[in-house]
Amino acid sequence: MKKLSILVASIMIIAMVVSSLVGGCTSTDTDKLIVVTSTSLLSQIVERVGGDLVDVTNIIPPSQCPGHFEVKVSDIEKLANAKIFFMHGWQGEMFTQELIESADNPDLTVVVVNIAGNWMTPPVQVEAIDEITPWIIHADIDNAAAYQQAAEDMKDTIEAKGEEVQDRLAGEDLASINVMCAEQQAGFVSWVGFNIVATFGRPDTLTPQVIQDLVDQGREADVTLIIDNLQSGADAGQPLALDIGCDRIILSNFPGGFDDTETWEKAIDKNIDIILEVIAP
Repeated sequence: MKKLSILVASIMIIAMVVSSLVGGCTSTDTDKLIVVTSTSLLSQIVERVGGDLVDVTNIIPPSQCPGHFEVKVSDIEKLANAKIFFMHGWQGEMFTQELIESADNPDLTVVVVNIAGNWMTPPVQVEAIDEITPWIIHADIDNAAAYQQAAEDMKDTIEAKGEEVQDRLAGEDLASINVMCAEQQAGFVSWVGFNIVATFGRPDTLTPQVIQDLVDQGREADVTLIIDNLQSGADAGQPLALDIGCDRIILSNFPGGFDDTETWEKAIDKNIDIILEVIAP
């Protein structure tokens, strides 16, 4: 009960601060559709579907773990003049309805994008485009044709890149390479074609016993590669690689996680470059 009271009080304080910051402000001078996103996975889609017609602000830095991000007053303030806020379904505990309402924006539409699977794989990326685009069109119906065409063009680009990646990996026989990877990378690592022996969680879940069990499993299965996830703890798999005596790489689950990877295509190319470099003879 005490924790609930503290939460309510915190929300009220945030609401008052945001109100003081945006109170008396008129609508922005731009005619663009104002959109806020929670991650770069969402923002890079909105930016490309919306083009010059949309003004996009993203909240969580792409190299940071979204699950450990702490919402600040300034983040809620970003919603004050927005028309749409896109967030992932698994972020409900962070961006609660009470916090969103603190922005005091009755015109804000909150869209929870619930898509299973790893967003760095082409099929999931295409599914995300199909789910996001109708909301943009609904908010700005006058430019529906432009948004729809941009979405179709982006999907074509994603599918072409997926085929290109598969062609690059075609002769590598990744199915014969036994790996352990971070849980957050499992979907992508499987799509690439590696044989996943086991997955592991964030660093705070890797107790000495868990590490020893994974090491034993890795040795028995002849694991030759550990794959870490940049955003959830880039060094989580380091003790596994050291004890097993195998290679280790770090991949990103978000566009912009590495330098010069602001789009999905650049991000997946960077991941594939890292993979090819470590498996090269």
